[in-house]
Formats: sequence, C-alpha cells, structure tokens
Amino acid sequence: MSATKTIELVNLVYDYLSGMDDECLEPFLAAWPSQPFKTRIVSHKKKLSVVSYLQELVEESDAETQKIVKMIETSAKHLFWGQTYSAEDFGNAFLEKYGWVELIGLRGQIKSKDIACGFLLLGPGIEYPKHSHEAEEVYIPLSSNSLWIQGDDDWISRPSSVSIYHRSLLSHGMWTGNSPLLALYLWRGGNLTQKSHIDP
Repeated sequence: MSATKTIELVNLVYDYLSGMDDECLEPFLAAWPSQPFKTRIVSHKKKLSVVSYLQELVEESDAETQKIVKMIETSAKHLFWGQTYSAEDFGNAFLEKYGWVELIGLRGQIKSKDIACGFLLLGPGIEYPKHSHEAEEVYIPLSSNSLWIQGDDDWISRPSSVSIYHRSLLSHGMWTGNSPLLALYLWRGGNLTQKSHIDP
C-alpha cells in the first residue's frame, strides 16, 4: 500500500477515534505519531484467505464504520497482512480465518515505538482463545455479533463502535459466531511486537 493511501487510512482512523470521545482512548491518541509521519517499507506481504470476508463486512457495516471498512476492503491486496500464531498454537482451521494488519507501530508502515494500531480480522465460527500480553489494549469492533470474554467473566456480546479495554496482562478472548469480525486495535506500553501468552 502506498504511503499516501496509508496516511489517508491512518487519518481516517484518527478522526474516527477522536470522535468517540472516550476516556480510555486518550492516552493512545496522545501517543499518536505526529505529522509528517515517518514511513518505512514493509516487505512481509502475505496472501491470507481470511481477507475474503471483507466484502461481507462492508455490506453489513453501519454508517459510522463503513468508510473505514470499505477502505480496508478496497486496499486489502496492498496491505501487509500477518499472523502471530502457527498451526501448533491453534491449528490450521484457525489460521484459515485469522489475520491482522498493522498501520502504526514497530511493524507498521508508519513508525512508532509508543503505540501500535491496526486491524484484527477473524472469519465466522472462530474462537480466539484467551490470551494476554504486556501491552495495554483497546479493541473497537467495526462489525456486530461478536462475543468477548475477560478474565473469569462470562462471554458477552459487544456492539460495533464501542471500545473494549484490556489492561496489561488481563486474559481475554473473542468468538465470532456466525459472522466475521473486523476490529480496530490499539496497543500501548510493554513489548509492542510480543506474541501473546495463551492462557488456560
């Protein structure tokens, strides 16, 4: 994806987050890289089958999120999709429906050592088992009908465009049910490229 398109998407995400007026987002927005952005070439582009679910997500997204979802869908083949886990972690069926793309951070096209920002994409019928990591995290689902769990709490449904905060080392997981999930993520503090610890 060209630096110009990446910057356009990053600015769209920043405006979206700023418009949420959510206290938990303030430290992440305060650490947002300043313009002109320092960009870098990312060379680990992968073709992931999970990307095929983006068209369905565009059709189902609401007015608040559709512009972001549409831009990701139209740019998908130029984005640098990654996977943190291997078949030994969760099996091949999980990997077929799992991927992420980082826009800002140590792995993103826009360099930052302070925050990471990107998107998690999961296909339908997938449980992302409970896991934890050093960085504190905010997820904002851009699609509906996903279930989320924190610690020893029960699974609960989380609506689109509402932030979900995970403090450092808090165990959490997701389940997609019958629909795919696209979620915006933000990480801050700790190791921004850490492979999450899989929790029992």
